[in-house]
Amino acid sequence: MSADDALVPAADGALTPADAAGRVPLDVVAVRRGMFGAADAGDTSGYGGLVRPVAMPGQSARPYGGWFDEVVDILAEVLAEQGIAFDEAVPAVIVDRGELTLDVSPAHLVAVCQALRDDQDLRFELGLGVSGVHFPHDAGRELHAVYHLCSVTHGRRLRLDVAVPDVDPHIPSTTPVYPGHDWHERETYDFFGIVFDGHPALARIEMPDDWPGHPQRKDYPLGGIAVEYKGAQVPPPDQRRAYT
Repeated sequence: MSADDALVPAADGALTPADAAGRVPLDVVAVRRGMFGAADAGDTSGYGGLVRPVAMPGQSARPYGGWFDEVVDILAEVLAEQGIAFDEAVPAVIVDRGELTLDVSPAHLVAVCQALRDDQDLRFELGLGVSGVHFPHDAGRELHAVYHLCSVTHGRRLRLDVAVPDVDPHIPSTTPVYPGHDWHERETYDFFGIVFDGHPALARIEMPDDWPGHPQRKDYPLGGIAVEYKGAQVPPPDQRRAYT
């Protein structure tokens, strides 16, 4: 990135372009201030003045580079044949750190996966799994299901990102297209609470059936029990000193 394209934090912590060089602003979902819990006048380290935006890469502009443009164009053509507008199925195409990510709407996820798997010029025939991500400050898009697809035929990989609100975390199951996603969707449901509609047997895979909550969400309490170690008492994590 050149000096002309540099991003600088604004007064509210958001990242904005240093000039009109054409760089797309990042999507700032939160701003973290300070470090190590140092917020009082006794902070002599300077860490209390840190401002760290939590930003997501935004929509990329064409040309995306390499084979990315070809895949996007072919996918748009296949979806159009089914009467699905590309912009409705894929609201954003993101190229970041040399990787291609398609932001897919939940309603069209299965159709997008089917097209990516079956078209001879795409042939992303291998689903490498499903994982979850929780962004508590990303209003209306708090929970993300992330899919990694591989084309063995063409030697390519891409990522699908499907975001849903915390209050309605429903995403169609992709097991009809990628049967191997069965256990991955169960694990994501268990740890993040994303409900995969149409899954053949959606149930917890790691935690007991009656376990309250979903332990990999960022707002989940640490909990735990006290541990005695050589005569000393180690308190549970939620009673130790906090650094947030």
